[in-house]
Amino acid sequence: MTETFSVTDSAELAVVERGDFIESRHAGSAIVLAPGGDAVAVIGDPGAVILPRSSLKPLQAIACVTAGADLAGERLALATASHAGTDRHVAVVRDMLAAVGLTEDHLRCPASWPSDAATRDAMVGDHLGKAAVRHNCSGKHAAMLAACVATGWDTAGYLDPTHPLQLHIREVVERLTGEKIATTVVDGCGAPVHAITLAGLARGIHRVGTASERSPFALHRVAGALVRTVRETPWAIDGPGRSDTFAIERFGVFSKLGAEGVQVMVAQDGTTVALKILDGSLRAAPLVALQLLARAGALPTAAVAEANAHPLFSVQGGGQEVGRIRATV
Repeated sequence: MTETFSVTDSAELAVVERGDFIESRHAGSAIVLAPGGDAVAVIGDPGAVILPRSSLKPLQAIACVTAGADLAGERLALATASHAGTDRHVAVVRDMLAAVGLTEDHLRCPASWPSDAATRDAMVGDHLGKAAVRHNCSGKHAAMLAACVATGWDTAGYLDPTHPLQLHIREVVERLTGEKIATTVVDGCGAPVHAITLAGLARGIHRVGTASERSPFALHRVAGALVRTVRETPWAIDGPGRSDTFAIERFGVFSKLGAEGVQVMVAQDGTTVALKILDGSLRAAPLVALQLLARAGALPTAAVAEANAHPLFSVQGGGQEVGRIRATV
């Protein structure tokens, strides 16, 4: 069985403080790449294989466009999103589907409640139920369907690992990461997700984050457009008050979380971080990534320290803040 790095191969990345008591510790692995692509910091075992989960979405979105999907602006941002399921997000996903003659009934991601609490409350009040279009990965699935329609591929089986689209995505992942996929399993949304090393993920995201829209290579032009679009529409990739949107709005980074403690970020100068928190928790991941970018000189240290005051990193007790999550890298 393929497996990720062990506890003994991990290092402490963050702690959770309640009052003057350190209540929990988050261990994991991380790697920082300089603007030129060289590793400038290695923590734990970034050479170990991981499942990138939704942090793989930028590569999957690029593959959908190079396969023929006509995506730009908000549609391109939603293709790489783990969105909150708000009405604004859903409207773009429905627009993506309608543009290729499809509806949300063609989506093969599970019916879900939106993660945005206000939207869910409104749906319950309107006696509405779960819907596939509310799933945080519905934008990715709509992009996959758009690619299939553009290329003339079957839409019903678009999640099959042997489907031409999934084979194309696999090829793009291997090209951008520079390594062979270790194994392929099923992601939470039902799509294939490919096991690669954390270092390979960092390499792929670095290539995406530093790509130029003026490149002679289509893959890099699409990557450049995707990164620019996400920075211009940070609400689309995540949601109001959520971690990726917060990091993009505050620091201008390209930021993408992945389930089970995975986080990637690219600063505007190209400095790139990829990390995995071993216990699967995401609560400290964006803060650790921001701290590592600051340590590398890509973000202002004082501004990152101020960001720690955001409610995302608050520890509550009795209805008030009694502690903080703190990066220890």
